[in-house]
Amino acid sequence: KLGMWLFLFTEVLLFGGLFLVYSVYRSMYPLNFHTAAAGLSAVLGTVNTIILLTSSLTMAIAISALQRGNTRASVLLQAATIGLGLFFLVNKYFEWGGHIHEGLYPNAPELLSRSHGEILFYGLYYVMTGLHGLHVVVGLVLIGIMLALTVRQRVTGADYIKLENAGLYWHLVDLIWIYLFPLFYLIT
Repeated sequence: KLGMWLFLFTEVLLFGGLFLVYSVYRSMYPLNFHTAAAGLSAVLGTVNTIILLTSSLTMAIAISALQRGNTRASVLLQAATIGLGLFFLVNKYFEWGGHIHEGLYPNAPELLSRSHGEILFYGLYYVMTGLHGLHVVVGLVLIGIMLALTVRQRVTGADYIKLENAGLYWHLVDLIWIYLFPLFYLIT
């Protein structure tokens, strides 16, 4: 368990550095960041936030159910967590697809015709949400493995630490989104 907390700490450092870079550039180009942020959908960002918060809840309840010996409920809740995570990724796919269709992607002529601050905003947007998306994928694979182990009764109410560690990772992924959401979608 200590190893998982140390790993999570390194993840916090990684994203903390990115949040610092975002803050520095936002202070340098406040108007450009405001203009670029207006192009993002606060509705999609809110939906994705609700999805991830709900998935965090289902994961926590899955761990609790397993601790109480209710393997069937834990399996269903782990599957629900995976489903919600996939739904998040599908929403992100359509959101990114819309921006790419508008020509707002790295090195696109449309984006390069905009101000330096807007280019930085979208660069940070793609890097930070893309890195977060990668963490979501890793989390889904991890929860999928835990689901398979739970079904095979290799993770049980008496030995649930692996599932708990997967849950900690998933909660970190959600926590990171809680910071990304206002930075990109709400602070305009």
